[in-house]
Amino acid sequence: MTYILKDLTEGECRTVLSKARFGHLACCKDGQPYVVPIYFVADYGAIYSFSMPGKKVEWMRANNNVCLQVDAEGEGKGWGSVIVEGRFEEYPDTEAWHNQRLHAWSVLQQYPDWWEIGALKPEELPISSTSPHLFYGIVVGEIHGRRASFVG
Repeated sequence: MTYILKDLTEGECRTVLSKARFGHLACCKDGQPYVVPIYFVADYGAIYSFSMPGKKVEWMRANNNVCLQVDAEGEGKGWGSVIVEGRFEEYPDTEAWHNQRLHAWSVLQQYPDWWEIGALKPEELPISSTSPHLFYGIVVGEIHGRRASFVG
């Protein structure tokens, strides 16, 4: 069995991102990589998501260079993958970030599962008068993608 490997165009990559809701976010701190699953929505040059405080957020605050990997559908035993290299941007609940935070919420809430992974924590959080959740974006830098088709 052989396969044909093809680079995806930027337009094909953006189409994959526009249809996808799940991917793997990679961040790095002090030379150590960390990869986590996230739900997201791609919209106008940014990837929007939601999270509770934790290791991922701490690391992205320390180093805002991040990478998102998304699977693209392949035919048969084929596969596809899109990689987004970008910059983490947090949207705190402040007047200065109000419009970005509202936009992130508005595109995410169109899908019923937008909050699921971001809201799960293995330990109980202390009760607080303010919500600890946060909205964030990945400002898209570069996008690459490949697709493998198996023949034979």
